[in-house]
Amino acid sequence: VQLVESCGGSVQAGGSLRLSCKSSGLTFDQYCMAWFRQAPGKEREGVAAISTGADTTYYSDPVKGRFTISRDNTKSALYLQMDSLKPEDSGTYYCAAVYGIGARLDTEYTYWGQGTQVTVS
Repeated sequence: VQLVESCGGSVQAGGSLRLSCKSSGLTFDQYCMAWFRQAPGKEREGVAAISTGADTTYYSDPVKGRFTISRDNTKSALYLQMDSLKPEDSGTYYCAAVYGIGARLDTEYTYWGQGTQVTVS
């Protein structure tokens, strides 16, 4: 199984980025997907999750109203649209997969990508 994140980068506060995660080796539409992030010196935190059929999403409070998680099961791809970015959104962003549950962050995810860096200044 591989999860590969892309499209991180550097942006000024107030700007936008759209992260992508491409999966291979798993039956994508059977997995709940999520984005996590980790800033230097801080614990990893959940950002957003989406159910297998994309009918349910969940966001952590710090990103609610600014970030949008989506998926395209035909492309085995996960996305995170990040708007109104703040310096505190900086960190390494990871996509993760867990088999067959609804959109939630408070569970053990099975597969992880290697991360993509986001810097907001």
